[in-house]
Amino acid sequence: MDFKIDENLPSEIGVLLSEAGHDAKTVNQQNLQGTPDSNLIEVCKNEGRVLVTLDMDFSDIRAYPPDNYSGIIVLRLARQSKPYAIDVFRRVLPHMGREPLKGQLWIVEENSLRIRGGA
Repeated sequence: MDFKIDENLPSEIGVLLSEAGHDAKTVNQQNLQGTPDSNLIEVCKNEGRVLVTLDMDFSDIRAYPPDNYSGIIVLRLARQSKPYAIDVFRRVLPHMGREPLKGQLWIVEENSLRIRGGA
């Protein structure tokens, strides 16, 4: 699978994905820092990439219907430190082979994973 790591997450998440056999690009690698959410999600759509972000705006399925995208993963964390975000994301990796991502919104919390499809 192909992923885009938002600028609000550590680039090490891209490394974890690459080590798991996925293609991961960061917003910073593509000089998309500060781009509006609507532009970022369109870039992901055009590239066929799953967006991985801390931005809760992407969890609004009315604004960003999951059916329209390759997938959206929103990390909803009580603490957003770099080591903590990496640790929580590491626990999600095994689910990527078992659960569909295309057309889905994944809300990742410390101890849970909620998956929503489109409308």
